Amino acid sequence: MHSARLTPFLSLAGLLGMWVVAAMLTQDAQILPTPWQLLPPLRQELASGELWTHLGATIVRVIWAFALAMSLGTILGLIMGRSVAVNRWLDPWLVVFLNLPALVLIVLCYLWIGLTEAAAITAVTLNKVPNVAVVIREGARALDPDLDALSKVYRMSWWTRMRHVVFPQLAPFVVAASRSGLAVIWKIVLVVEFLGRSSGVGFQIHLYFQLFDVAMVLVYAFSFITVMLLVEWIFLQPFERHVARWRSA
Repeated sequence: MHSARLTPFLSLAGLLGMWVVAAMLTQDAQILPTPWQLLPPLRQELASGELWTHLGATIVRVIWAFALAMSLGTILGLIMGRSVAVNRWLDPWLVVFLNLPALVLIVLCYLWIGLTEAAAITAVTLNKVPNVAVVIREGARALDPDLDALSKVYRMSWWTRMRHVVFPQLAPFVVAASRSGLAVIWKIVLVVEFLGRSSGVGFQIHLYFQLFDVAMVLVYAFSFITVMLLVEWIFLQPFERHVARWRSA
């Protein structure tokens, strides 16, 4: 049990070791600094408050885009998975948006809406909704028809049926969509900030890219990766265990 809990940390330690070896082979901090060479710029950004400011801006955008994409994608996927007619109509739309490059949607949203927060969040949301819908649609198709029939026999209300029959079965698919959603959304948010915002981790990466400052680029990149790892360990994994407990009951 203890070894299983230590495995993620040992895995990350292995990745860190590979980074150290690569940095030593490079022998040039301007190309690839070692982890300890990032500590001085990290302390500098923390002391000035710049890291907290830009990290906070990115987190807010990720939360908004994630909430909107998961809500709209879950509703769309559930409807498409439960209705053959709706799926037949909307499936071509889904294929189009799945294959539309994220960069195109971002640029179009900025051109149509302007360089605003609304455009940034809209662009990220539109990029993620199709992916969520596809995952949830497969979950809706996999629902047990016998449980559905049982809920009708007992004349459950719509909300009771959704809460006790549909959502428990959909939970693994929701978790999968959430995990992949967070990973994709924060990357797209960085691109959005890189192209058209004046705050956020992506904006700072753009700034230090222009200055060819690899260390600061890594400081901001790893700061947000750390946040995402904490979200995974503190929220997503416990939630996944919680929603799957009925399967072993």
